[in-house]
Amino acid sequence: MARLVARALRLERSALIQTGSPQRRYCLSYLASALLWKGSVLLVVPELIQEWLLQVEIPRLQAWMGTDKAVAIGDRFVDELFQGLLITSPQSWLADRLEGQGRFPAGIPTIIDGADDLESWTRDRLTACLQPVDWDELMQRCPDQADAIRDARVRLTKAIFQHPPNPYQCCLLEKPEQEILQTLYEQLGMRNRLAIQDAKDNGSQLCELPAPIPIAWKNFWHQWQESAQLMWAAIARSQGQFSLFCGPVEVATALEKVWLQQPVVVIGEALDLERSASIYRQQLGLGDLTCIKFSPDRQRELIQLYLPDRLPMPNTPQFQEMLKQQVQMLLKIGANLNTPVILLVGDMPLKAQLGAVLAAEFGSRVQVETTKMDGNGILVSGWEFWRQHHGAFPAPQLLMIATLPIPSLEDPLVAGKVAYYKQRRQDWFRLYLLPAALRELQRAIAPVRESQGVVALLDNRVNHRSYGRQVLSALSPFARINYLDATWFSSPNSLPEDNWL
Repeated sequence: MARLVARALRLERSALIQTGSPQRRYCLSYLASALLWKGSVLLVVPELIQEWLLQVEIPRLQAWMGTDKAVAIGDRFVDELFQGLLITSPQSWLADRLEGQGRFPAGIPTIIDGADDLESWTRDRLTACLQPVDWDELMQRCPDQADAIRDARVRLTKAIFQHPPNPYQCCLLEKPEQEILQTLYEQLGMRNRLAIQDAKDNGSQLCELPAPIPIAWKNFWHQWQESAQLMWAAIARSQGQFSLFCGPVEVATALEKVWLQQPVVVIGEALDLERSASIYRQQLGLGDLTCIKFSPDRQRELIQLYLPDRLPMPNTPQFQEMLKQQVQMLLKIGANLNTPVILLVGDMPLKAQLGAVLAAEFGSRVQVETTKMDGNGILVSGWEFWRQHHGAFPAPQLLMIATLPIPSLEDPLVAGKVAYYKQRRQDWFRLYLLPAALRELQRAIAPVRESQGVVALLDNRVNHRSYGRQVLSALSPFARINYLDATWFSSPNSLPEDNWL
């Protein structure tokens, strides 16, 4: 991998690398190439990783290689003559590239680590938000329109709270609700105000604007004018409040111009099932570039996959009871494990129900989405929590998966994205739902590979749906088992070789 990164720096040809391993396994590869490179390099990496690299990995690597390349952390190049390694956050880099802030010179070779989250980082950056406090600020800036603002807020509150409650605490803004906002903007003369304000921002002295529009409302309006936008409300029913959001359905259009500004090395753990990463590149607007994919080591990273057949399907009434029985049996077999047992449940109500049922039997060992656990604890977690916090746990020897992490159509935001694909007559399952599920699945089981532990996949759709082969390919390499045996946790390599895949 170090040679591949060095080649990309030397030839200034962009590359995409799928490591198949957790971040701490591969970071030295790109660091070695960046520190040996004669020119400046920009490293885009999440803030949680930055200090670890700067305080631990880079000093050790510099001492071992005998290099003294300058290394800094910041949100801009302080000196155009800087020839070292500058580490910055995805948020700072995206803000500069998407908004043309000029804090990072064009043409600097850029390494992006953790690119599994690049799409969500970009969408977050491009999403405008109106919080409850922004309404109050708007009334203070426009006192002559206070009644109109208050009336629009009341009407929006009534319309939004008429949406049926859902576990995701949000809803898409329908046309009547959007029209309330549109009418408010017209009453405020928002278009003219913003045109005048933009002219003043650009240095014109001929414009008079008695009260500038608050920046949150300005950003929301500008984002709303872009094409292919999704508008939704996050609802706090207990407080009687809501927040409005407007963000892009897809980020490829915004990112296409970014990739032209410098050569990039995009690095992620599991970006796509295929080496060419065609779906991932389409979603991120990446053009032609060198694509490499490393596979987990069959000898050292093999997992044991418990995949029973004849279980009820997740959408049947019998599934929940059978799931409880399977989880209870697995916990009893793994009773002597000295590492936490992980149970991943995507369905929010089911997660709470399973947590309560298991707590009644196993007591305080059972915790729901917390990093404060005993060595033999049982963690009931959603996919997002596990993705963000799995580094706080030792490598688990048993990880149970209730259902595949296919985004739920009950989530209004997922439904909105699916509608976008349908409008364009595209295969929304193959292009959106399935790739998202496979990426989440691969990242979730990566810690289990370190212990060569057991992954219990209790979703029978893998056995009976056409996409089951792709799910198994994403889990490979594994030794498949369809029975329960306490010896699983005593000798991980004792399985018959003909079970390997």
